[in-house]
Order: sequence, then structure tokens, then C-alpha cells
Amino acid sequence: MALPKQKVSKSRGRKRRTHQKVSAPTVAVCPECREPKLPHTACPECGEYRGRLVVGKEDEE
Repeated sequence: MALPKQKVSKSRGRKRRTHQKVSAPTVAVCPECREPKLPHTACPECGEYRGRLVVGKEDEE
């Protein structure tokens, strides 16, 4: 197993990790109920995906 020849300072290690950050999730708008939702998923509010009902909320209205 390889061993480091020199100590890596805290600042050098932190500089390397500056690009490893979590980005905010993309949010789309549901065309049916205009609520925010994740793209390519069924809407958690109305249960529709690509124009048809896929999550059982049939008799609520």
C-alpha cells in the first residue's frame, strides 16, 4: 500500500475539497396543479405524471 511522503496540510486538503459540494435539487412545476415537484417524477400533490394519474388520488375532488 502506498504511503504519503509528506504531510498534507489542512489548507491544501480543504482546497482540494472545495468542489465536492452538494448542489440544490432541480425543481420543476407541475403542469396540472402548478405545485413544485422534482423532474421526471409524479407530482406529490395531484399524483399526475405526463398527463395521466399514476398515484391513487382519484376520489378526492
